[in-house]
Amino acid sequence: MEQFAAAMQGFLVLVARISLAVIFIASAVGNKIPQFRATAEYMKTEGVPNPTFALFGAIGLLLLGGLSLVIGAWTRIGAFFLLVFLAAATYFFHDFWQFVDPLQRQLQTIQFLKNLAIAGGLISLIAFGGGNWSVDGWISRRQAEVEAGAPAPKPRVTAKATPQA
Repeated sequence: MEQFAAAMQGFLVLVARISLAVIFIASAVGNKIPQFRATAEYMKTEGVPNPTFALFGAIGLLLLGGLSLVIGAWTRIGAFFLLVFLAAATYFFHDFWQFVDPLQRQLQTIQFLKNLAIAGGLISLIAFGGGNWSVDGWISRRQAEVEAGAPAPKPRVTAKATPQA
């Protein structure tokens, strides 16, 4: 039963990582990269300092963080990258407290709260890591085997040594 629970947990963390990564990768590949100029102009109107440089940084955070979550390598770092992006994006683009129009305030409040929920998922990955079904999990298992004194795999002999005359 414990093996089933561990496998199910590994699977569910994998699904969670991919679910979180999709929105970030899709944002970079589907919007920010192909619409680079328009996005930088929009960022400028929202008060983002040095928007072109900030957009390059945002794309880097989105891609590195998103791919890190998908494969589960350096998961905590990748989740942190996405959390940094999310905090900045939420502050600049979903500042509901600035809106007077009740409908716009409500829409931006919903977007703000959606980002807060995503941040919760990222924080849990920072706290608990990528799970068993990740590169990080595989490395952790291998380290535990080495520390426990598990025998190292025997090296393969590929060619016979020839005697020296």
